[in-house]
Amino acid sequence: MATTASVTLDVADPTAARRFYTAAFGLDTQIRLRTSEAPTTGFRGFTLALTVSQPATVDSLIGDALDAGATSLKPAAKSLWGYGGVVQAPDGAIWKVATSAKKDTGPATRQIDEMVLLLGVADVTVSKRFYVGQGLAVAKSFGRVYCEFHGGAGPFKLALYRRRALAKDLGVSPDGTGSHRLLIGGDAGPFTDPDGFAWEATAPAQRAHAV
Repeated sequence: MATTASVTLDVADPTAARRFYTAAFGLDTQIRLRTSEAPTTGFRGFTLALTVSQPATVDSLIGDALDAGATSLKPAAKSLWGYGGVVQAPDGAIWKVATSAKKDTGPATRQIDEMVLLLGVADVTVSKRFYVGQGLAVAKSFGRVYCEFHGGAGPFKLALYRRRALAKDLGVSPDGTGSHRLLIGGDAGPFTDPDGFAWEATAPAQRAHAV
């Protein structure tokens, strides 16, 4: 079974980006960074989602991200599915922090339970078929709306969502052109998927969570 081993973000200043991700989310080896100023405008077509145990932890991580220089796209709030908010890192990547819990059960922590790389795609069915053909195994699938693949050795699970629906959920316009400024690593690569997301063959990054 093919797996997602790593996520690399293209950033103008890797040192500054590393400083931000450490301060905001406690992430270090979980994401990779490389220097690039590839042209891009608008929505890059993906988000990195952090799932935590309770609203207090959502507030804590989002607060730390804002203090470290992030921009708020959606303030943390309750919804039908739980509680969460969205921020944009100084390098332009969009991050969502959320929990299915609606009440706190203890003090806030910086523990991240799950990390998901969510790709916004034109057609979930087409992209799911493509990825299954590359050897990834489906864990959850909801028709043309959403698909999640089994995780591997890397820190992030991979999931697919309709691009317009993802943009709406994040509070941004779905319009965007140019580079995704994202490179996905895995034992299925190298290839480029139907929506232009590039993969490389790579060894796993360390699977670890924020503390």
